[in-house]
Amino acid sequence: MAKCISPSAGHSGSTNVLIVGAGAAGLVCAETLRQEGFSDRIVLCTLDRHLPYDRPKLSKSLDAQPEQLALRPKEFFRAYGIEVLTEAQVVTVDVRNKKVVFKDGFKLEYSKLLLAPGSSPKTLSCKGKEVENVFTIRTPEDANRVVRLARGRNTVVVGAGFLGMEVAAYLTEKAHSVSVVELEETPFRRFLGERVGRALMKMFENNRVKFYMQTEVSELRAQEGKLKEVVLKSSKVVRADVCVVGIGAVPSTGFLRQSGISLDSRGFIPVNKMMQTNVPGVFAAGDAVTFPLAWRNNRKVNIPHWQMAHAQGRVAAQNMLAQEAEISTVPYLWTAMFGKSLRYAGYGEGFDDVIIQGDLEELKFVAFYTKGDEVIAVASMNYDPIVSKVAEVLASGRAIRKREVETGDMSWLTGKGS
Repeated sequence: MAKCISPSAGHSGSTNVLIVGAGAAGLVCAETLRQEGFSDRIVLCTLDRHLPYDRPKLSKSLDAQPEQLALRPKEFFRAYGIEVLTEAQVVTVDVRNKKVVFKDGFKLEYSKLLLAPGSSPKTLSCKGKEVENVFTIRTPEDANRVVRLARGRNTVVVGAGFLGMEVAAYLTEKAHSVSVVELEETPFRRFLGERVGRALMKMFENNRVKFYMQTEVSELRAQEGKLKEVVLKSSKVVRADVCVVGIGAVPSTGFLRQSGISLDSRGFIPVNKMMQTNVPGVFAAGDAVTFPLAWRNNRKVNIPHWQMAHAQGRVAAQNMLAQEAEISTVPYLWTAMFGKSLRYAGYGEGFDDVIIQGDLEELKFVAFYTKGDEVIAVASMNYDPIVSKVAEVLASGRAIRKREVETGDMSWLTGKGS
């Protein structure tokens, strides 16, 4: 990796590359620039008080400390001249003059800009939403506080997506009780479908998690300001000392509204395959973007996954250096609950059928998500390396047909057959 030899490093008012957001996309962009021999000034700014850390780990391991989560040690940033501004909030981006303004009034000029602001968790809008001990999880401080308060107490998790279910799984051994409230009829339903969702729900129920499905929170009740009960629309009242809200997130792009950088109707930043926005020299990556997914006919999608953020940060850096790289990665993710790992590859939005091989009861299965005649995603538990194999096939540009996975013979995928 190159080091920073830019004489302007001491001149605080301008930088060659400014990266807004220090999650996976921002950090990988900075690292890639150095790997590719770039030796000018790089400034990475973050709202967090910590150096870049592994945010997805927060919901899987709530009592992890910031230093355990750090993606790189402090020395790394020093050695390669990557300046990190912590607790630094950008309030306006002036693309005409290539300048950003921070909340404290500090102004910084840039030549190239990467926007990787990530997203902000949605909060409840019901009666009593301001009572104490109701949390979203965004920082190590949030996660640590939840564990501390949940020990031996009653915990309610709102939302049965990845974050909510990971938190619920983690808290089962710490809390007195864990309940999950969800609008759908099974957890992960939109993502993994009814049958896989039900099998996972059973695993949670076997670990003492109680589910309140097809309902939502209508009121949070407090005693002396602190949460005491969660009232559901179904009029059920659940005892709760702590509540964790995991009902999705929205892109943190409010600061770009007047900037001239395009945002779509949901607030995402649309980019092309080179991660370029509509403004020359301004790139975007990570959870806040929509981009063309090559193997799904360049459909514009938002994929808020860890691996995707890495890939996008890398492509953005290569294009800052005019290397004409294009994003072509097959989305891949994993989650772990109760020591069991679920892997997923592809983009399953709009699937109309799920073909399951193996045994759902035993949680040793592979699920193929199909749309029409084509396999568009795959999920598995205890079935490695099948998800990676499918990702490899999709990345090669070959379509997998529904009939190929209906037979139950997967030797063609595991390399034992033709």
